[in-house]
Amino acid sequence: MIKAAIIGANGYLARNMAQLNLMNNYAEMRLYGYEEDHRDGLNPYERVDVFDESAMRKIVSQFDIIYFFTGRTGTLQGFDHFQEYLDLNEKALLTLLGACKSENSKAKIVFPSTRLVYKGQNELLSEESEKQFLTPYAIQKYACEEYLKMYSNLYGIRYCIARICVPYGSLVSPVTSHGTIEFFIKQANEKKEISIYGDGNQKRTFTYIEDLCTILWEMGLNEKCVNDIYNVGGESQSIRQVAKWIASATNSKIVELTWPKMDHKIETGSTAFNSNKLESLIQCTYHMSIKKWIQSRSILKKGIL
Repeated sequence: MIKAAIIGANGYLARNMAQLNLMNNYAEMRLYGYEEDHRDGLNPYERVDVFDESAMRKIVSQFDIIYFFTGRTGTLQGFDHFQEYLDLNEKALLTLLGACKSENSKAKIVFPSTRLVYKGQNELLSEESEKQFLTPYAIQKYACEEYLKMYSNLYGIRYCIARICVPYGSLVSPVTSHGTIEFFIKQANEKKEISIYGDGNQKRTFTYIEDLCTILWEMGLNEKCVNDIYNVGGESQSIRQVAKWIASATNSKIVELTWPKMDHKIETGSTAFNSNKLESLIQCTYHMSIKKWIQSRSILKKGIL
């Protein structure tokens, strides 16, 4: 059976990946993270120092697929905590790549990247669309993409990069969602209002977490997805439209706020994806729409997270 490691196993995406594997048995899975235990109590789990190349060498020699989910997300925080961001978002991956080089590893590294590498535009973004880096996090993700290409070119290390826009939902209790959607739900339940900056007409591609994790497992397992970058699809909607659906489900109102000066400087505008490249290689089925997900969750209407 295919053997897969998930490094950074206590993050939102990793926890959902692990849960989906328990449901579908894609691979023999082992989990690694910097915390003493796995947050959901899953095993086998092992604490690991991602900056210790000798520890990484022991891992890479065992697995066919390595999902590398170690990193620090955030926008303005990257300016204030630049050393931590550099370490977790670049040095950790370089340590893994050094271990793969030393071990002549044949494992495929699956790496999650971000919409924030793109310059926003009204048209759907392809993988070749113009890039722009407004935060340390954005340029660090792009740097990691380039590191993977370099090590593949020089040392034959195999990789697969998934650019992800906005995931939502959760397979892990008691987590409801993540990021933007989680923030909107929390506001709606606590304050009965949802604040958006500006008019909220900028678009994003929203991907339901089970669909996203299914695609990530397929990307790891499918040999057609190798040594390249792929946008992960979903449903393109405006921030305002999603806020309206949540407001309707929770009997809340939408409040438009003036952009804070610093946040406005790093706002990308619309970043919705064209995912034809990936969908031409593997079957990408999107079972859930965000409107359906919101309307089906009576938990929202009860005002409980």
